[in-house]
Amino acid sequence: MEENFEAGFPTEVVKEGEVRILVPKLEAFVKSPSDYAPSKAPVFYNPVMELNRDVAVLALQAYQRMVDREFSVCEPLAGCGVRGIRFAKEVVGVEKVVVNDINGKAVQLAKHNVELNGLSEKVVVQNLDANFLLGGYAAPRKRFDAIDIDPFGPPVPYLDSAVRALRNGGLLALTATDLASLCGVYPKACIRKYGGKPLRTEYCHELAVRLLAGCLAVTAAKHDIAVKIVFCHSTDHYIRVYATTEYGAKKADESLKNMGYIMHCFRCFHREPVKNLSFFDVSANCRECGAKMDFAGPLWIGKLFDKEFCRLMEEELGKRSFRLKRRIEKLLGLIKNEAEAPITYYTVDKLCDALNLQVPSVKKVLSILKRNGYSAFLTHFNPKGVKSNVSATKMREILRKIVDGNQ
Repeated sequence: MEENFEAGFPTEVVKEGEVRILVPKLEAFVKSPSDYAPSKAPVFYNPVMELNRDVAVLALQAYQRMVDREFSVCEPLAGCGVRGIRFAKEVVGVEKVVVNDINGKAVQLAKHNVELNGLSEKVVVQNLDANFLLGGYAAPRKRFDAIDIDPFGPPVPYLDSAVRALRNGGLLALTATDLASLCGVYPKACIRKYGGKPLRTEYCHELAVRLLAGCLAVTAAKHDIAVKIVFCHSTDHYIRVYATTEYGAKKADESLKNMGYIMHCFRCFHREPVKNLSFFDVSANCRECGAKMDFAGPLWIGKLFDKEFCRLMEEELGKRSFRLKRRIEKLLGLIKNEAEAPITYYTVDKLCDALNLQVPSVKKVLSILKRNGYSAFLTHFNPKGVKSNVSATKMREILRKIVDGNQ
């Protein structure tokens, strides 16, 4: 069938998950080494996001098992349609998928891909502005059970429309690729878009997730909707957040109790979450070294993972034969392990660099922390990261002892 479709630009068929998709032949659009091929092609398709889509399939199936019914899904920024088509093909219980793109060429390619996979009765392709599309489904009994927003850049412009188009108890999945702003390289951009101040700390990727989650919580609360973060991950050049919603003003108020700030000392690496930030807090000195502290936020300081949701995702992965299965197994294993871990993390190499120490193995650091009575967890956010309830002062002391051979 693909041979009979004239896209008007170079294409190729790729297999991802259980589907075959006609996509732009990306190498045909690269003119220089600095070109980002997916954004140069007439229709957006990024093969690097395969893991993102694999995990999204698992999350959607976990959600279906929790609600135990058929459900509808919307992908308002579909590109070639691969994500929505995979949902329709691979997730048991999906009754209807609406895929949409404002790009006419993308819509034609998505329609072809729907036919290519024999999903014309389950997948509807539309050609609208994403917010306009979502606005059309904001009325009761028209709303979606799940919405997946996967933009090139920030998802913020679509949050308001998305929460209104999601039914009570629905699942919202968000991707953000603008990590330069979320991780503090461009703090003004982050404040404008996400309503929170970032910090360029060693745990900036966790802060990025918490800034996005916080922005979502505040946006939803304006509509008397509460959010619960059930899963997230930071992978490659993007972060991903999954949240369920619950209607009700009081529930929204409860959800907002998860908002706060993270105070950070750049001299000694002390950090602590605070619920409310007063003038005293902003101008406060570090309780461990006396230096002036900085802060990130407002952001989400509540839990980032639901253990049952993670367990269901792991179970579903066992049934699949994804190309990236081993990598996802490792990711889910780390996330399940850190689900109950303290907020933020230390990075062993960063601390040792500041202390002018040789870098010990993370495994050794974990072992010594536990031996000294502290909690200690690996984190998926950083391979050198350690989540622990140990103070920064004690952490530095332990690292010195490890390197000196006294631990």
